[in-house]
Amino acid sequence: MSEAIIIGLDIAKYVFHVHGADERGRAIFRKRISRGKLLGFFASQPSCTVALEASGGAHHWARQLAQLGHQVRLIPPAYVKPFVKRQKNLGAAGAGPVVPASCGPADARP
Repeated sequence: MSEAIIIGLDIAKYVFHVHGADERGRAIFRKRISRGKLLGFFASQPSCTVALEASGGAHHWARQLAQLGHQVRLIPPAYVKPFVKRQKNLGAAGAGPVVPASCGPADARP
């Protein structure tokens, strides 16, 4: 199994969803992780890029993940929206659209 080079993270109050992708953008894993286990999960991952949709709580998690050695990208919600296939309350599908939104060139984003 190849290792994830980019991980999309959908943050919430109690349960987080992570979506790992390889260099071709193919999904390697999709996991549901509780708040207490999130930093432990990222500590066990090799250093990679972690993409989050920018929000108030995203800055806190970005600092925590950067301390673990990951490169963090905060993606504006307007750049993630074109990749969303469902409506509000995405649940497990929430972390998936963050990955392609963070991989494309900046000039190709809306």
